[in-house]
Amino acid sequence: MNKQLLLPAPETALSGTRALRLLEGASDGIVVIDTQNNIVFFNAAAEALWGYRQADVIGHNVAMLLPSGMRSEHDAFISRNRQTGVNTIVGTSREIMFQDRAGKLIPAELAISAVEMPPAGEKYYLASIKSITDESHRKHLLDLQNTVFRSLSTDMMIQDVADLICREIETFVPDTVAVLALVDDSQKLQILSGTGFPRRYAAALESIVLSEADMTGLLQNPGDADTVVWNSYYSLGISLGLHHCWASAILSSRGRVSGIFALFSRAPGSKPEWIRRIVDGCVPFCGVVIEQYDARQHIAHLARYDSLTGFLNRGAIHALLEKQVGQPGDHHFAVVMLNLDRFRDINEALGHANGDLFLKSLAERLRRLSRSHYVLGRSSADEFIVVLPDTREAAAVQFANALLEGLTQPINIHNNYIVPSVSIGISMFPDTGPDSESLIGLAETAMRQVKKEAPGTYRIATPEDHSAAQDRLLLGSALRETLENGRLALHYQPQVAAVSGQLYGVEALSRWHHPHLGNIFPSRFIAVAEATGQIEAIGTWSLEEACRQIVAWDSDGIRVPTVAVNLSAGHFRKLQLPATIDRLLKEYGIEPRRLTVEITESVMMDENQDTMAVLHAIRTLGVGLSMDDFGTGFSSLSRLTRLPLTEIKIDRSFIMNLEHDANAQAVTTAVIGIGSRLGMTVVTEGVETEQQKALLESLHCDVMQGYLFSKPLPPDALGQWLLSR
Repeated sequence: MNKQLLLPAPETALSGTRALRLLEGASDGIVVIDTQNNIVFFNAAAEALWGYRQADVIGHNVAMLLPSGMRSEHDAFISRNRQTGVNTIVGTSREIMFQDRAGKLIPAELAISAVEMPPAGEKYYLASIKSITDESHRKHLLDLQNTVFRSLSTDMMIQDVADLICREIETFVPDTVAVLALVDDSQKLQILSGTGFPRRYAAALESIVLSEADMTGLLQNPGDADTVVWNSYYSLGISLGLHHCWASAILSSRGRVSGIFALFSRAPGSKPEWIRRIVDGCVPFCGVVIEQYDARQHIAHLARYDSLTGFLNRGAIHALLEKQVGQPGDHHFAVVMLNLDRFRDINEALGHANGDLFLKSLAERLRRLSRSHYVLGRSSADEFIVVLPDTREAAAVQFANALLEGLTQPINIHNNYIVPSVSIGISMFPDTGPDSESLIGLAETAMRQVKKEAPGTYRIATPEDHSAAQDRLLLGSALRETLENGRLALHYQPQVAAVSGQLYGVEALSRWHHPHLGNIFPSRFIAVAEATGQIEAIGTWSLEEACRQIVAWDSDGIRVPTVAVNLSAGHFRKLQLPATIDRLLKEYGIEPRRLTVEITESVMMDENQDTMAVLHAIRTLGVGLSMDDFGTGFSSLSRLTRLPLTEIKIDRSFIMNLEHDANAQAVTTAVIGIGSRLGMTVVTEGVETEQQKALLESLHCDVMQGYLFSKPLPPDALGQWLLSR
């Protein structure tokens, strides 16, 4: 077809040369145009294809055979090719759309050859046109489907894949515009792709909310979707240059209408049925695109929202707060953190499924109590965050009071009426925190203090809390490095037997000298260790260091009867603690009675089975157990009798005014008496004067400890102290 044909002059084009007779009998439609783009040859196959007779087309511009939307640009396109060869059309085969005499669109395969006419060598064009069958349509759709699936397997945006589908169909069916629309959970249309679609028509479609009757009808007859997107908007479509519509509903794997694919034609005239088959052929891979879109939307939703309550998760709250903090100008907002008191009891008593029902009910109640512009979040199992934009402290306090009243009404969970209790912490921007991390952290710190001191109330974080948070951050990091490098030290404060004046034992106390920060008070770094979860590491290190030091003193001829080591409450919830102590005793060859473990009253209050088992296992080893700071917390005498204690320590707060305070004397006398009757050694801390010492001796206190005898000493200094006595 690419070879040049020598034809007679145009005026004899139908007169009957051999070449023309050969072309006349060709099975494909043959059309030849002259230098003016007028038709000079039109064979019988072309007559059958277009429905025109030769006499109807000879001498007319070839654009009459094209769809109306392509006619205006056709002459310019051919002229550019004649002059420059750019976008060459010669020697190529491609699919194109024609329009027959009745206005019906005809898909066909077109091949064009250049024809030079003697004697001047004028360039004519010869076009060979073959009608495309349904098999060709299927091949085209299959190629498009494969392209779509390959695109979905990459990180290509779903929007771009949808645009690709619409663009390819618009190319395949010229003078049309394709639209892919979603049907959301509220049964409203949402256009996913339709770049060439008139905006007014798009706005009309996106106002559609499908009724249940519409949904049922489309499920039964997906091809009736044009009744939804066209019949009611026919007049609008005509006014915007649209004349026909082919549409089909897209059904999801769950058996619901998930979308609609529609193709609108700008060409007036008849409505070819083959275009309906093209639209129907697009539905399967359009359905895959919509399902992929829904899946990615769901994943994005999970990344930002809590699945149980529908509130934002902690990460999304952080991102929102960062935007709030970064806004220019003078603005204020509040961060309110709520924690459910005793939520673990609800889960254990009613089960986790009912616990979830309780949380959902509480979340719905929280939503009703909040204003529409408040941002609700869930940061953990039993914690919620509310961000109050454009809010100052007084309004935040008012909201907290409303929560304490509104959230604490009984909730019915399967006829179990549960009265919620919440503890609330509040931080304010910019007063108490300069960034999102600080604001959430300070609100959480305030909430934890409420839970510890007054559950069921609220507390506002202060600028001092921010300083403490910075302290935890800086010291926590430094403390971790110090522990890793073994730079903590133990000092030992002597404990003296009241009757003999001899050394009863020593209490091991952690000391920290940082190369850059200097000496850091125990009250400061122990609080940081508790807040950052490093207190257990300090306790374990103290046990081993104390055992090592006992052996070192023994080798130097210094006899220290027993060393008391403070452990945190967390240690006593670990069933492996007795085994750890037993290993250390055997490793260093120390008698168990030379080691005493001090517990706090919080351990005394924690009467779960694991804690009690650990305490009894330690006593079984022969290691002493001492109750530290007795009387400062919530000590219960009944619990005191059930613990395997060997000694109790009276807190220094009772000794400070012992000489002048009758109440302090009465309490001290009572504790000494209780300890004596229970067979426990009573140690009194904070003894600083001879008068205190004399009073305690008169009350038959067993052991005294305090600056009257010695401050805490490094190991070498303790040996010198013993020698000096």
